[in-house]
Amino acid sequence: MADEFTVKSLTLLFDRPSEPLITPKGDNKAVFQLTDQFVPPDYENNGLDLNNRFGEDATETIPLKNLSQVPQFPNASQLPPDADFSLFLPKHQEMATEVIDVLMSVPENQLADFLSTCAFSRVHLNPQLFNYCFSTALMHRRDTRNVPIPNLAETFPFKFMDSHVFQQARESTQVLENAERTPIIIPRDFTATDLEEEHRLAYWREDIGVNLHHWHWHLVYPFTSSNRAIVAKDRRGELFFYMHQQIIARYNVERLCNSLKRVVKFSNWREPIPEAYFPKLDSLTSARVYAPRQSDMRWQDVNRPADDLNITIPDMERWRRNITEAISTGRVRLEDGSTQDLNIDMLGNLVESSILSPNRQLYGALHNNGHVFTAYMHDPVHRYLENFGVMADEATTMRDPFFYRWHAFIDDLFQQHKQSPYVSPYSRSELENPGVQVQSVAIENVEGDGAQNTLNTFWMQSDVDLSRGLDFSNRGPVYVRFTHLNHRRFRYVINVNNTGMARRATVRIFLAPKFNERNQPWILSDQRKMFIEMDKFVTTLKAGQSTINRDSTESSVTIPFEQVFRNLSVQGENPRQDALAAFNFCGCGWPQHMLVPKGTEAGAQFQLFVMLSNYDFDRVEQDDGRDQTCKEASSFCGLRDRLYPDKRAMGFPFDRPSTSANNINDFILSNMALQDVTIKLQNSTEPNPRNPTQ
Repeated sequence: MADEFTVKSLTLLFDRPSEPLITPKGDNKAVFQLTDQFVPPDYENNGLDLNNRFGEDATETIPLKNLSQVPQFPNASQLPPDADFSLFLPKHQEMATEVIDVLMSVPENQLADFLSTCAFSRVHLNPQLFNYCFSTALMHRRDTRNVPIPNLAETFPFKFMDSHVFQQARESTQVLENAERTPIIIPRDFTATDLEEEHRLAYWREDIGVNLHHWHWHLVYPFTSSNRAIVAKDRRGELFFYMHQQIIARYNVERLCNSLKRVVKFSNWREPIPEAYFPKLDSLTSARVYAPRQSDMRWQDVNRPADDLNITIPDMERWRRNITEAISTGRVRLEDGSTQDLNIDMLGNLVESSILSPNRQLYGALHNNGHVFTAYMHDPVHRYLENFGVMADEATTMRDPFFYRWHAFIDDLFQQHKQSPYVSPYSRSELENPGVQVQSVAIENVEGDGAQNTLNTFWMQSDVDLSRGLDFSNRGPVYVRFTHLNHRRFRYVINVNNTGMARRATVRIFLAPKFNERNQPWILSDQRKMFIEMDKFVTTLKAGQSTINRDSTESSVTIPFEQVFRNLSVQGENPRQDALAAFNFCGCGWPQHMLVPKGTEAGAQFQLFVMLSNYDFDRVEQDDGRDQTCKEASSFCGLRDRLYPDKRAMGFPFDRPSTSANNINDFILSNMALQDVTIKLQNSTEPNPRNPTQ
């Protein structure tokens, strides 16, 4: 593992991504000692003099080792420093693969060489491209796993907030001393008004934590690399399905809380798209805005030679037919002409498509190109030299209402597979856990004085420090304050009777609205797609009666507040610092503050489902021979270098339709329980007690 000095040095390469490496980095004004090899091209004549001048006032200097073999980036070096980067573009995928190959090729534990290689890459590459490749390399090299990766909102804040913020921020750094600076308030309604129906969900779609979740997941699970091991993680394709299925479920739940119907999948690709979106985001690195989309625009064939893109709607329709045929027959055709049984993992890699797709020529890249078509609707043939819209950026795509219409279509492909004759519904023996009886389930509030079985939500204002991403401004913290949904802390109380010997069981907790948009009880075939996973963990049941208590902060689905909004390099004496650093991989997940749906002021009716499944069917024995408990796991992101810690299908028991139950009450067995729950919104705003300024 990297020593403390190397960790700090590597982390400083994230600092102020558009500033040249000749300038000081970090709050302590550390300076990299450059040689001719590391001088930025724009500073060939005076770069070393400037670097030496800055070094005179530095509190710390970081030597760089001259490289015996200078890295070559024939493709990646072609991306201008002021261009935006998108993994949805094949040309950019090739560039990223080239850079990651170079960073991963440095022998392990030769960290001086690795630091210098990364510094050279930072100097000569587009900052967004470098950030992605550098982050991926740190995450997947064994010798850099203790290097914390700052969240993208710190290094590229323009992807997460209104551009007017940055003018105010730079003015603040020039005029005010650190102690005089007050947080810049981001208004809740900066992208639209309530005249736009979809704007009711802006608090959810534009939440910083939600968008960081999506960016981080794709950082952990890239879909392309020449190093197959980086992509070929355990059950990767199934995770692609399940993570996005849960996003759609959570979004639909939120829509019902806002008196909107469930999202309508985008299946007719030649019809106009009524949803408009004006993101109000300006790229600080490319000096280009993320293009808006007017109402009733349509997909058009994309032919942009500058981006190596030439895709037609008939191409997409052909790929859809081929994928649908594979689902209906339960077989995929491989590149050599042979066929193979289709499973959910293969389907996920095929639909996205990752390099693990069994036949990219036949099945195309349906998911990715849906993002591309949407992102270029305003300029499909590059007539106006316009950049892509938010749908082509992993960090911004969830802001767009159309993201959910597109992913509702993608999810429907997976649901077709789950409902096909080749995927058997669960038998009673697969669902039950003989001898285990769940006698009661309740929710108790840990904070506040809420009634039992009532979840309480409210609005909170939290601060984010932009200083790491504010290039060419004076040092010192610059906070913005934004408003987000939050909930009072609570716990589950589960009373169980185990009539057999002591044993282990997996506790699975889901939540779903009790009624549909017409205020009618659900049929199970629809409600099963609305259940959001709240937690999953392994527990030991003693013989006889026992009570399981589980705090909402322990959820296997979420990551803690500190990981979402705090710069990990300044955690100081936080005893959880090492654990927080580990979230670089296995802790990528849903933000804790968005665990509970908004509910309504009058109280929205939900159903809490708890199941204690048979651990003999759940158990995963890892390569080292020891069991993996779900207590350590992230339900959406798995574990680094380990098998996914649950042998069951992701989303079990709701991932497949039931042939024996018409509604959720008919589905319940003795090892399950259902509890009515109310979610009440306290429509007031509170400051976050952990804000550095109040």
